[in-house]
Amino acid sequence: MNLELSEEQAAVRRLAEEFVGREITPHVVEWDRSENVDKSIVKKLGALGFLGLTVDEEYGGSGGDHLAYCLVTEELGRGDSSVRGIVSVSLGLVTKTIASWGSEEQKRAWLPRLTSGDALGCFGLTEPGTGSDAGNLATKAVRDSASGDYVINGAKMFITNGTWADVVLLFARTNATPGHRGVSAFLVPTDTPGLTRRTIHGKLGLRGQATAELVLDDVRVPAGALLGPEGKGFSIAMSALAKGRMSVAAGCVGIAQAALDAAVAYAGEREQFGKSIAHYQLVQELISDISVDVDAARLLTWRVADLIDRGQEFATAASKAKLFASEAAVRSANNALQVFGGYGYIDEYPVGKLLRDARVMTLYEGTSQIQKLIIGRAETGVSAF
Repeated sequence: MNLELSEEQAAVRRLAEEFVGREITPHVVEWDRSENVDKSIVKKLGALGFLGLTVDEEYGGSGGDHLAYCLVTEELGRGDSSVRGIVSVSLGLVTKTIASWGSEEQKRAWLPRLTSGDALGCFGLTEPGTGSDAGNLATKAVRDSASGDYVINGAKMFITNGTWADVVLLFARTNATPGHRGVSAFLVPTDTPGLTRRTIHGKLGLRGQATAELVLDDVRVPAGALLGPEGKGFSIAMSALAKGRMSVAAGCVGIAQAALDAAVAYAGEREQFGKSIAHYQLVQELISDISVDVDAARLLTWRVADLIDRGQEFATAASKAKLFASEAAVRSANNALQVFGGYGYIDEYPVGKLLRDARVMTLYEGTSQIQKLIIGRAETGVSAF
């Protein structure tokens, strides 16, 4: 693997860095305190092509490879993980899945709108009673024999973009077969009668992100809303999440990089005992630990992008990257807070938010424990499920 960025990749990274500095960094504290990112950011992300990375230009995408996608996601994570989540979910989990599994009609209907920012997607897998055990979800889609429509009932929980989204990539049980074999995937417009959404407030981190509970009460969709073959929903979800874990890992690299930047800058400015605290070896130890975590997490993430772009198996590598990078983001933010001392505990300074945002990364799109089970199964050939 050549670790030198191409001219195009370097240009994409600079574009993302400039965008973060101009459109995100000045508003981070305000968005966090108000628990509300300015929704106009979506169209701006679309205008720069960030919502269409890796998607064919034929469908409105901006092309590019998966390393370019990781570079953008890292920069957004460095700026504000709440904004990074908009892209990771709408593009990473929904748009790419439609591009991979959708019919030509579905692609034409949704991809140009999603890649431009005219529409957003959300990923409706997690339920109030099923998180890690996604194969046993309770939401049901029953076929109406008279019309051919599906009638969906159930609830989804902790759905990123949930109150902003125009379409839900929804997973529901379509037959009585136990476990994952009975799950199918649907594209459900959020203005469909019977679908209601409630914003979840009071989160520890990602406070500006639109996270929601979805309730489906006799939601009727046509047969054409089915994404992929009936009964293949779990496979579709897992393929989406495997790539999604790369995106989360890249965002975590951004958090860790932001923690490193903040810690180094503060250590050079803060004086104690007559000199900057950067002179003290224990402070240097904290910073060096962050630095190593940043590099290691970034390399693991770039490896996943390289495997995907070369058409090779990547799922286990994605779990390794997501596991390490999410835990590294927590460590890095915590170490940076230690460098800041008491000031790190005040939201006027960046590291407290970095720590709060990092903590959820070890939970969603597969907890750290689930990643270890996936890695262990790959190494031993023995399933823990």
